[in-house]
Amino acid sequence: MVKMIGRLKKILSSLFEDSEEDISIGIYGPPNAGKSTLANQISQDLTGEEMSNVSEVPHETRAVEKKEKVAIESDDGRSIDINLLDMPGITTNVDFKDFKEHGIEEDDAKGRAKEATKGIVEAVKYLDDVDACLVIFDSTEDPYTQVNVTIIGNLEAKDIPILVLANKTDLEDSDPERVRDAFPQHPVLEISAKEGENIDKLYQEIIERLS
Repeated sequence: MVKMIGRLKKILSSLFEDSEEDISIGIYGPPNAGKSTLANQISQDLTGEEMSNVSEVPHETRAVEKKEKVAIESDDGRSIDINLLDMPGITTNVDFKDFKEHGIEEDDAKGRAKEATKGIVEAVKYLDDVDACLVIFDSTEDPYTQVNVTIIGNLEAKDIPILVLANKTDLEDSDPERVRDAFPQHPVLEISAKEGENIDKLYQEIIERLS
């Protein structure tokens, strides 16, 4: 963690001194973990505009959505500008039948499945362009899956700083400790992206880790 934070400080220093580019933060996680809800919460809060469509249908976000020049400020006056990237949900299996279960016609379902598969490839490629990641998990489900371990492992292999988010804490069956137990090597912040719970703390954590 010290190594990763040091890398981020070096990146941030370089950005401030030598470039007008903003730091890019990707929101990664499995489908329906709340990535787009979080992206909208942050974007609406800080820019007054939403950036992604949200629904109960899996893979509603099937391409990387980007919001540039999002300014985050801390209570002590520090601030950074970021490019916020809402990534398609990462999974090893996209089945058009999952869309049909939500009332989508077969041809449209097959089209969505193809788009979702392309989106996953795009999200993985973006690992070469992000400076830090928010990795979000549904705290009502067991996060220790092959896909989630792979997401974390790929970020670690690329030495990308990570903040793990245990989402949906507003739900009765939420259990954030399962997220902590699954990934004890990373800090975990409990949030409800839908209700906006702990989002101010998230901003503070981002500032602390990037400045």
